[in-house]
Amino acid sequence: MTYSPQKSNPPEKNRLNTIINSIFRLSIVGIGLGTIFGSILANIDLTQPLFPDLNLPFLNTSGAEDESSITTSESAEVETDNLETISSTTTENIASNSFTFTQELMPLREKMTVLFEKYANLQPSLFFVDLDNGAFVNMNGMEAFPAASTIKTPILVAFFQDVDEGKILLDEKLTMTEETKATEAGTMQYQPIGTQYTALKVAEEMIIRSDNTATNMLIERLGGVEALNQRFKEWGLESTVINNYLPDLEGTNTISARDLAMTLVKVSNGNLVGTRSRDRLLGIMQRTITRTLLPQGIEPDAMIYHKTGDIGKVLGDGGIIDIPTGKRYVGAVLVQRPHNDYTARTMIQEISREAYQHFKWYQPRPTVEGN
Repeated sequence: MTYSPQKSNPPEKNRLNTIINSIFRLSIVGIGLGTIFGSILANIDLTQPLFPDLNLPFLNTSGAEDESSITTSESAEVETDNLETISSTTTENIASNSFTFTQELMPLREKMTVLFEKYANLQPSLFFVDLDNGAFVNMNGMEAFPAASTIKTPILVAFFQDVDEGKILLDEKLTMTEETKATEAGTMQYQPIGTQYTALKVAEEMIIRSDNTATNMLIERLGGVEALNQRFKEWGLESTVINNYLPDLEGTNTISARDLAMTLVKVSNGNLVGTRSRDRLLGIMQRTITRTLLPQGIEPDAMIYHKTGDIGKVLGDGGIIDIPTGKRYVGAVLVQRPHNDYTARTMIQEISREAYQHFKWYQPRPTVEGN
């Protein structure tokens, strides 16, 4: 009988070494693949669509839907450039602005177009915006118009900015000088040179009675024309420029309906002044004596914080309107006209009425059941 030795299994140590070597090799391969894919991903901009030619409604970096997908009708597409222009001039110039325009209210625009045609002898400009959802109407709103006394609104905002920053005290005394004394609107012109008023009193007279002397005193106290114009640019106001002290009967000082509206939007949203100054500012604007323009188009129970402007060649008004339902919107209207043409007043009243009724009803509130 021949003896054959039995084959034995590999030692456990050799088997363990084989497993460890395999794992080591796989790890090296995995690290290599990870490095390759990591380099590829690092060079991809994930905020951009991978297939831009498909023109899909991707979300932008802020998480909001791309503006190009907001409106789908042919008439709304015409306003796309309008919307993008307004949004860019707002967001690029003021980092603190959180307000976003959404879409143009075409039904309201159609109503305004009828009024524009009705008053063919006038050159109107308007800008209305819903503060709840950013829907707006812009008709010639970017065009620079003679500002008249509507320039006093951004001056008032600048005043309260300096109050917030401690540069001006509300009870400090300002002195009327020969250089600041002005004719036309206001009663301070009838006081002797050297008369002193508190800074708050001067600001109130500028708005409530549209006092030109008070306006000039504040322009001087705020650093002068150039300093204010620079500040307006920093706010994103493209057409708001002071060229002369008041009264500016020739209309050299300019503003646009969009600038006037956006100033009020920023005030309402707390972008330009603090809460306390905003409340005081709106309280002053609520007491404006002249109520022949925008206030004539709203209901008695509605509240309006506004400032008018009136010279021979232009008539205007801009304000924040609170509807009793709780809705708030901003409206600004400027109308160039034949010298002192009375129909400009009627047109602004009708524009205000159409806007008020639209903002009151176009977005029904949900029904709330009582107990």
